[in-house]
Amino acid sequence: MSQICVAALFPSNPRASACDCLAHRFGNAADRPDRVQRYPSDMTDAQWAVARDALPVPAWLEGRGGQPEGYCHRQMLDAIFYVTDNAIKWRAMPCDFPAWDRVYAFFRRWRKNGMAREFHDRLRGRLRTAEGRQVEPTAGIIDSQSVKGAASVPAASRGYDGGKKINGRRRHVITDSLGLLLMVLVTAGNVTDRQAAHMMLPPLHARFRKSTLIWADNGYTGHLVTWAKEKLRLTLQIVKRSDDMAGFVVLPRWWCVERTLGWLMRSRRLVRDFETLPASSETFIYFSLAMLMSRRLARPACRPPSEQPQWAAAA
Repeated sequence: MSQICVAALFPSNPRASACDCLAHRFGNAADRPDRVQRYPSDMTDAQWAVARDALPVPAWLEGRGGQPEGYCHRQMLDAIFYVTDNAIKWRAMPCDFPAWDRVYAFFRRWRKNGMAREFHDRLRGRLRTAEGRQVEPTAGIIDSQSVKGAASVPAASRGYDGGKKINGRRRHVITDSLGLLLMVLVTAGNVTDRQAAHMMLPPLHARFRKSTLIWADNGYTGHLVTWAKEKLRLTLQIVKRSDDMAGFVVLPRWWCVERTLGWLMRSRRLVRDFETLPASSETFIYFSLAMLMSRRLARPACRPPSEQPQWAAAA
């Protein structure tokens, strides 16, 4: 999709609400514009300024069909962040948010069109730039995490992980060296690390052409290393534990992806897999990490000098 900044497309509408999202700027919002920010998952003004500039451009704004938004993007994102952070049912949406079916329709549309991933990837690029890195990484780390599946997870997309003794699903993730997510694939629990890597590494190589090194653990050894080198020109470097290591030991590079998996468990919606579709699980992962990255970017130290408050510039 286009990389146009939504906030700079049109001047503010003087008749609109104080909110500067597209729905309020064009006067199409059907919600309450003056909702009070009251939940820990709600975005601050600084966090919303970061998220607003990373929002995908709507299709109707580029002449690709569709209708203008009817609900405030900020309230919609706050509502989805609330669901992600607190693991409530969609029908249990607090009454100060838009109606639950409208929020779910927004979530479903972003899942179907890949807009959640685009939103996440834009924030990741900005955070990498703020950390002094190039937007496109040159190395990654791959790992997986098994979680129990709720009763809503159908038998067709769940399985038993014999190593972890968990009946549910497995999240396969690839992160950069900062622990920021590059790719995620949710599968049944019985899909092995090697099988998932065969599915993930080709699209990873297509999207990040500069990435030539992937760190992995012993679960990715064997023919996969040779296959990645010959077919994709990717070096799959196995991070091994020494024989004299006992108990938990922090491994070089490996702790970054383990920390990312720990970040996911802070969101209650991700402590267990509740989703009927694996794609919904992946979308909640994108929203969970987008919430984390927008908070980090909203810190004064991560903002460009022109966006920092006067007290920060004088410090």
